[in-house]
Amino acid sequence: MKKTERPYDFIAGETLLINKPKDWTSFDVVNKVRFTLKHALGIKKIKVGHAGTLDPMATGLLIVCTGKSTKKLAELQGRSKTYTGTLKLGETTPSYDTETEVDATYPIDHISENLIKDKRKEFLGDLAQLPPMYSAIKVDGQPLYKKARQGKVVEVKPRPVHISQFEITGIEMPFVHFAVDCSKGTYIRSLAFDFGKALGSGSHLTALCRTAIGEFLLEDAWELEDLVQHIKMY
Repeated sequence: MKKTERPYDFIAGETLLINKPKDWTSFDVVNKVRFTLKHALGIKKIKVGHAGTLDPMATGLLIVCTGKSTKKLAELQGRSKTYTGTLKLGETTPSYDTETEVDATYPIDHISENLIKDKRKEFLGDLAQLPPMYSAIKVDGQPLYKKARQGKVVEVKPRPVHISQFEITGIEMPFVHFAVDCSKGTYIRSLAFDFGKALGSGSHLTALCRTAIGEFLLEDAWELEDLVQHIKMY
């Protein structure tokens, strides 16, 4: 549902578009909305959930459903996603982004603009992508990121994903800006890591913003604090 000042019926069910702040988890946003609703509406319990996790360092569109609209979450999660982001060549991190420290450096002198634009074609279409160890995928009932933080090495199987667009939108070495349209389950962190390897170097994600989920657009989303204030008016 687009951002609007119309009356909301949160208990019957609403689909809210929210611009997730940097350094917030998707679960943090859900908790904030649930807590605000319970206090504003004077109720003890309300269903609130999100359709598709965003990493803490990422910003952008998060769909949050309330009440009976939470039944739509699985269908919403299955829609294609659109992202813009930036990766840094010549360095890798265990998490494939800036959440962890650089663990290795690589040469980048051999990387040209033509090489970058040529190699990106290898990441279009149906791919078998290996998820990052620092992810929420559960193995033996425990998220991978917890095992990673414990120093455990777990074998992870590649997953089928589809990337319909991977465009290079700007190059400011060692930084490369890009835009991606992809299927559910695609890890942009893994795309950044794999792209660095394809270039004969290393890479990690330094910025990421989700701009669309299916037909839902970031430009129609609430800023979280604006939504909180709007809910408190109830």
